[in-house]
Amino acid sequence: MVERAGSYASEAEKQKDHHHHRISFPSIHIGRSSSSKDGLFGTNVPATLDWKLESPPIVFYGDAENSSGALVSGQLYLDVRKEEGIELESFDATLNIHVVQKRPYVAHCNDCTNQYTELKKWIFLERPLVLAKGKHSFPFSILLEGHLPTSMDGTLVSIAYEFKAEAVPKSDSSSHPVIRLEKTLDVKRSLPEHETPHHSVRVFPPTNIKASVHYPQAIHAIGNNTLSLRLDGLAKHNPKPNTVEYWKLKKLTWRLEETAKTIAPACAKHTPKEPKEGTAEQPAKKGLPRTDSRVIGEKTVFSGWKSNYNSVTDSAVELELDYFLSKHAKYNCNTKSRDGTEVTHQLMVEMVVSQEWAPLSKPTMVTQTGVGRILRMHFQTVLTERAGLGISWDNEAPPVYQDVPPSPPSYSAETRLVGDAIDDVIEPLDSVVLSGLTRRSTEGESSSAAGGDGR
Repeated sequence: MVERAGSYASEAEKQKDHHHHRISFPSIHIGRSSSSKDGLFGTNVPATLDWKLESPPIVFYGDAENSSGALVSGQLYLDVRKEEGIELESFDATLNIHVVQKRPYVAHCNDCTNQYTELKKWIFLERPLVLAKGKHSFPFSILLEGHLPTSMDGTLVSIAYEFKAEAVPKSDSSSHPVIRLEKTLDVKRSLPEHETPHHSVRVFPPTNIKASVHYPQAIHAIGNNTLSLRLDGLAKHNPKPNTVEYWKLKKLTWRLEETAKTIAPACAKHTPKEPKEGTAEQPAKKGLPRTDSRVIGEKTVFSGWKSNYNSVTDSAVELELDYFLSKHAKYNCNTKSRDGTEVTHQLMVEMVVSQEWAPLSKPTMVTQTGVGRILRMHFQTVLTERAGLGISWDNEAPPVYQDVPPSPPSYSAETRLVGDAIDDVIEPLDSVVLSGLTRRSTEGESSSAAGGDGR
């Protein structure tokens, strides 16, 4: 009992003195150095690297065959903070397309998973150079060709445009680490929209039902899209029993589906060997096709359409269907690249109709027949980015030499005769130029007069 009381007392003393102690973690620094932009090295960083894009958002206007690409331009800023400056051994930047295969040719192989394509490399320093304290700017630019793929992150593959800049201090004059900057460019594509909606007609045998659909071929991820649907041939007259059969719409379901296709290439290590000449062996595939589909929007409705069954010859159902992407759906716009990566979309409309009959003399006495059908329609849809107010870069470029109109006519000798009249009218607007013109005209007249006297 004494020992237990002593232990309780020691615990009470520990709790009493607990607030007098400060807990410190050697690896965590809570202060200005951790929250400042100097980063891990605090105020000892000799220089920092940043960038600023001066070009508009990167958008390819048009499809891969007709797009002229997009211009990317900006400035790299190297801010030297040391008083004595810094001597750089090299300073360059690269722009790569990084493709990540999420279902690679060989699992757990880094080379089969990651593929890099270098688009351009900028070398800002041809030889070692000492940069004084202050901010130094280095411009860069590139024309991304229109056939290149857009940025995406799908279930099969992801494509990213990675920009990396690296400034290497001279090793014999400084022990500072390499200064790096890594950024990612977001590349999009905007496909043109048709002025009129696409019209499609579908027939569903063995019934006489005919569907007439108007829908936009290009849709956007944000906002609603409207599909106009009309069903005809819903009634049929049976002359022998003198009855009328009706097909009535009970339920409609729409669904937006995204299909991705790609070819997972094999790296140099796992590339199959070519068969020997003269053998019957088939050449092994150097890439495996991958396909995946997912739903990015769907909804089921049980009402909202207008029905007309007043006559046998003029029975129809009309509705305006709004379809859209789900709020938290992960999507990719339509794309097609040369390496086999392709993303397509389609709108699926499924309708459930039920058959009913009634005597021709009493059309309100409806009886269920227990017969039902499912009518399905698929429409190819293009999901694309909004163009906004942007246009293609080649439409914004200045005209080339052949497109420049003729220049204004030059002054002739008769201009001097009406110089005074011109001077009186326009001198308040541009007195300097016209006074010079008048002065030159006067001098010319006096010199010609002097020449006449000489002769």
